Amino acid sequence: MNPIAQTPMAKRDIRRVFVANRGEIAVRVIRACRTLGIEAVVGVSEADTQTLAAKMAGDVVVLGPPLAAESYLRADRIVEAALRSGCDAVHPGYGFLSERSSFVRACVEAGLVFVGPSADAIDAMGDKITAVSLAGKAGVPRVPGSGALTDVAHARRVGAQIGYPVLIKATAGGGGRGMRVVRDESELEASMSSAANEAQSAFGDATLYMEKFIEHARHIEIQVMADAHGNVVYLGERECSTQRRHQKLIEEAPSPAVDARMREAMGECAVSLTRNADYCGAGTIEFVVDQRDNRYFFLEMNTRIQVEHPVTEMITGYDLVAEQIRVAAGLPLSFTQADVRLEGHAIECRINAEDPDRNFLPRPGLISRWDEPAGEGIRVDTHCYAGYTVPPYYDSLLGKLIVHAATREQAIERMRAALAGLRVEGPTTTAVFHDAVLAHDDFVHGNVTTRWVEETFLPQRKAEQKAAKDAQAAAEEKP
Repeated sequence: MNPIAQTPMAKRDIRRVFVANRGEIAVRVIRACRTLGIEAVVGVSEADTQTLAAKMAGDVVVLGPPLAAESYLRADRIVEAALRSGCDAVHPGYGFLSERSSFVRACVEAGLVFVGPSADAIDAMGDKITAVSLAGKAGVPRVPGSGALTDVAHARRVGAQIGYPVLIKATAGGGGRGMRVVRDESELEASMSSAANEAQSAFGDATLYMEKFIEHARHIEIQVMADAHGNVVYLGERECSTQRRHQKLIEEAPSPAVDARMREAMGECAVSLTRNADYCGAGTIEFVVDQRDNRYFFLEMNTRIQVEHPVTEMITGYDLVAEQIRVAAGLPLSFTQADVRLEGHAIECRINAEDPDRNFLPRPGLISRWDEPAGEGIRVDTHCYAGYTVPPYYDSLLGKLIVHAATREQAIERMRAALAGLRVEGPTTTAVFHDAVLAHDDFVHGNVTTRWVEETFLPQRKAEQKAAKDAQAAAEEKP
């Protein structure tokens, strides 16, 4: 039974969804489709024909060669494949074309339902300067900063006005690309040049803007869900401060730094901004929080499902991906703000095929063993299995290990046990690194900022490893 197709309130009949993504999120979307009684078709590159998503989907369409530019980033091929395979809708997952308004328009023009916000909403929130302007109109506080920088002279004037250190950011940026910390005016010109070049290469847009850099910052985000009937709900916050080079490593919900009053205030800000953007679907409002006084400022909105959405699902009990599809079909949200209850604590570790002891060097290759932990409160989102070869062309994410427990302390304990139960042979993974982070006093006490991994944890870990190596060498030299 398809609950969407047989619901009178549904404005758009969705019976078959084209999954325009790869990896664990493709598997996640397929599972949500199964929950809803909907068929799923997955588009894959030539390198991904043996992924778990390809094995699970009702149908598989090869989009093109391994490189993403010739497969997952080819909107024309995806639209054509969706139509040819008889799909009614396209789910973009995250990354790739998920926040490309031109892709949304191509889907809509072809008569396909795009599972996500409108192209106009993506344009409004995707451009950081426009998003900041909307945030101001919605009464959401922003970090002191500029509009688009016209040249170095303009940047110098803004820098002098707001004070150093500052952060140079790409207006079309994401994932830390096109971003530079500038601590002195003498660094400004070189930083702008490198940020612009990186932004042009990554996003096709070199436009930059400037914000005051908050030294002791936490990264906290609010999950929102909105429908076409005017309903907007926030589902608590996620703590995403454990990151390296602006890439998230561990996420948790709720945040150890947020109390009920702050949660409600940030949630109301997020709802206000979502309404002002005329937004429909799943979205995330990201805030930077000054740890010294817990003041929060709008950072950006991600107009898609987030990698870390499972921790919100674990503490609320709602299937956010299934809800995305229901909302895309024109149905109202299946819950109200009054229905949302945050139960317990959830933590997610991103398990990457990387070597933390070699500057997180990617380690693709054949997985000869893949044993997942199991038990109460443990969830694994992955596309991997024993015998699968991790290709070198894409993000190194192998999967996400998620745990849920009654308290944060219990969740940390459960995660460490789950990490110990994860057995991966072949590629080096970040599992041991995560366990070391979880055992650190700073993490245990919730005293982590966005620069903690780079400035505190990694230097300490390196020093400890060197001391252990020196001690071993000394012991071996003794007669």
